[in-house]
Amino acid sequence: MAVQLNHTIVFATDRQVSAEFLAGILGLRIGRAWGPFLPVGTDNGVTLDFATVESVTTPQHYAFLVTEEEFDAIFERIKQYRVAYYADPHGRQPGEINHNDGGRGVYFTDPDGHGMEVITVPYGGWQ
Repeated sequence: MAVQLNHTIVFATDRQVSAEFLAGILGLRIGRAWGPFLPVGTDNGVTLDFATVESVTTPQHYAFLVTEEEFDAIFERIKQYRVAYYADPHGRQPGEINHNDGGRGVYFTDPDGHGMEVITVPYGGWQ
C-alpha cells in the first residue's frame, strides 16, 4: 500500500465558521460532524477536520492544487467575498496573483489566520 495523507486537523476558534469559509471559497462540501471534528473533503479523499479550540496560537499553511478552470472559479469567489489576497506567502504583493512554474497561484488567510494557497502547477513545474 502506498502512503497517502487521509486527513489533518485544523484548529479554529469556531469550526463551523472556518469550515464554511474554506468550503465556500474552494467550492467544496462540509461533511457530517464527527465528535469534535467538522470535515471538509477534497477531491483526492483528504479531509481537513476543523476542531474548535479556545485560541489558535500557531497558524498553519494549507496548499491546494487545482485546475485552471477551478482556479478561475476560486479566484472569483475570493474577490466576491472580498477576501484579501496576495501573490506571495508574506503578503508583500497584495491584490496580485503569481505565475510561478508557469501556472497561477494566490494566497489568502482564513478567519483564524491560517495561510491558504491555491496553485495550478506544483512547485518545480511537475504534474
